[in-house]
Parts: sequence; structure tokens; C-alpha cells
Amino acid sequence: MVSNQEFREDLFYRLHIFPIFLPPLRDRKTDIAGLVTHFVKQFSVSMNKDIRTISDRTMRSMINHSWPGNVRELQNYVARGVILARGTTFDLIPPDKRVTLHAEPTSEKLEDTIRDEILAACHKANWQIGGPRGAAARLGLKRTTLFYKMKRLGISSPAKPS
Repeated sequence: MVSNQEFREDLFYRLHIFPIFLPPLRDRKTDIAGLVTHFVKQFSVSMNKDIRTISDRTMRSMINHSWPGNVRELQNYVARGVILARGTTFDLIPPDKRVTLHAEPTSEKLEDTIRDEILAACHKANWQIGGPRGAAARLGLKRTTLFYKMKRLGISSPAKPS
């Protein structure tokens, strides 16, 4: 890429201190279970969820999936699963069975779900939005992103008693 002038040569040499060659995730199936377990724990803590187990069906499907987006795709899939989790088990539609839907972003059902999640996080955080124990951290969002979503959905903190 450097010789084709598609990548800056100075940046290449800055990054090329110690080359590490790592095969794609589809060639390292034995790594998937450990990565999934790690990501589930990580996101459970950051989103204040109590997920204790991963369903066998979900784990098998994740191991069998090719993960064209590598570890980042797996990480995003797990984050989505933790967000959607309702109980103590991580159980999400297997990645190879997902259907791409072309839903309108203003879908009432989706907005209702997002609104409910934001309100629940705000209540748990006693309407503190920022900080390590705030609603934004519980949702895995930046404080500014949560403010934007709240404004778009018409969510405001309850009035403080005077």
C-alpha cells in the first residue's frame, strides 16, 4: 500500500515497530468462546446487567459464524446481545440466522424500546447522566450522545422539588 501511495510511509514506519501477524477470527475458532465470555462480562458490568450464562445455542452459532468483521463484529454482536438481554442468560438470535430488516429509524416500537432503556438507566442512576455511575455509563454511551437521544425522544429529568 505504501508503494501504491495508498498508505502514508511515515505512518507505516511508526506503526511497524514490532509486526504482529494475527490470522482472522474465522481461522481461530478456539478463541471465540473466550472472547465472548470476556465481552459479555465487560458489557454486563458497564450496562449494569446481571448476565451469568451464555446459551449453548448462541455460543455454537457464534463459533460457527465466519465473522467477516473479525473481533470488532463479534464485540458489537455481544454488546447488542447484552443491551437486549432481559434475564441472566445471554441468548441472542444466532448471527447466521439474522435477517436484515429495512425498518424506518423512527419505528415506534424501536423508539419505545430505546426510550424504556434510557428511562430505566436514568432511574437506576437517580437521574445522574454523566460520571462512572451515571445513566450514560450504564448504557455504554457518551454523555453527549445520551443527551442527544433524550432530547430527540423528549425525555427530561423529573422536576426537582423546591
